[in-house]
Amino acid sequence: MLPNPTLDQLQVFLTVAETGSFSAASRTLNRAQSVISYTIANLEAQLEVPLFERSGARQPKLTEAGKALLEDARRLVSDLEVMRARVKGLKEGLEAEVSAAISVMVPSHAVVDVLRGFRDKFPSVALSLTVGELGVVMDLVLSGKATIGIGGALLKQHDALVAEQIGHSFMMPVAAHDHPLAKIGRPLTLADVREETQLVVTDASGLTKGRDFNVLSYKTWRVSDIATKHSLIRGGLGWGGLPASLIRNDLRSGALVHLDLPAFEQGEYPIYAMRRIASPPGPAASWMIDAFRVRLEQCPRHADFTAQLAELAPPDFPIAAE
Repeated sequence: MLPNPTLDQLQVFLTVAETGSFSAASRTLNRAQSVISYTIANLEAQLEVPLFERSGARQPKLTEAGKALLEDARRLVSDLEVMRARVKGLKEGLEAEVSAAISVMVPSHAVVDVLRGFRDKFPSVALSLTVGELGVVMDLVLSGKATIGIGGALLKQHDALVAEQIGHSFMMPVAAHDHPLAKIGRPLTLADVREETQLVVTDASGLTKGRDFNVLSYKTWRVSDIATKHSLIRGGLGWGGLPASLIRNDLRSGALVHLDLPAFEQGEYPIYAMRRIASPPGPAASWMIDAFRVRLEQCPRHADFTAQLAELAPPDFPIAAE
């Protein structure tokens, strides 16, 4: 019987492939480069195929066999992580603390309702809560600083991450009631907004570096967080997109006006529950994920929200996500 590859061999193989060199893998795994080379050589001997091309190249390059086996190695390592995570969850009881990262796209009333229920059901469990923009939630989960994340679109795929869609949200382009764009009595064109200052949030995580979403104006003011953006738009210093749940009272009171701007993408954003495969949520964190799923199912769809916005006058305007 041929010897089976070990988990250690597969992890070394993945590290060399992902870092691009034997020396980089030795630094990542804190092992001597000779040990890395020896481990790969043994794995190739067991599999009876070369995994890397070494001759004439400064850096090892995956062979066709290596490329084919790479996904198998990832799946095997991932499956073992799942098994380890399940054992960890069985051995551990109620968490001492839940660390949660929540996106600003999650309706604030839903957050308050879920956390009120969490406090009542788990009075002994401490809570560490971070509210972030764009890629911050995903970054916190991947780095292990947050046990779970409740956030928006996945900015990149990652083998270590489990994500499940549990709800939706959406952005709306708005301006203060006395802003020039709010006084145009027709649907807005790109020409209308090009020269008007647009408020844009910069992603502190760096996951969206070099990428802009719904930036239509030539003039932009970039701010660090959604709260600042909200305040500046309310103050008439520019226009921009804000989560519908955040501006519900402003729309109802007339402090902010929804801009009829077809060029602004206003489709629904999925909201995901995210966690690392190797860090399964305990009873309290699992309850929180389920509670958010139930609460977010009550949020109105984008089409219903905008139809009500057009038809109903203040103060009867319905509250988003309530």
